[in-house]
Amino acid sequence: MTDTDTNVDEAFEAEFTVFMLVKTTVEWLGHPVDERNQIAREKLTPVLRKHAPGVRMRFFDIEFYSARVSDIWMWDCKDHHSYQMLVEELREGPFWDRYFQIVEILPGVEDAYVKNYPGQQKITA
Repeated sequence: MTDTDTNVDEAFEAEFTVFMLVKTTVEWLGHPVDERNQIAREKLTPVLRKHAPGVRMRFFDIEFYSARVSDIWMWDCKDHHSYQMLVEELREGPFWDRYFQIVEILPGVEDAYVKNYPGQQKITA
């Protein structure tokens, strides 16, 4: 899935980011690759587009490096309500616990210390 698939606006400002650690299920892996891509285009892309004004997704394959999870879904979120509505819709579809087991959800705020402690600057490499 590319940025153009979800109409990504470069000016998107996230309030927080959520890292969903997920693991593919046997049912998902039982579909041939082309069929999995077709299912994602038909079932997941419309959800991503619908929620794109408030939530953006990045997808990371990590099955090469981890036995516990196969992927990380990273969600940049404008606000909590937008994220909650996305999750509600995902839970109603096949990607939540049917095709992917949701192993852990880790929300975070990028560089929160800069906002929380006056005078602090971002640390960059």
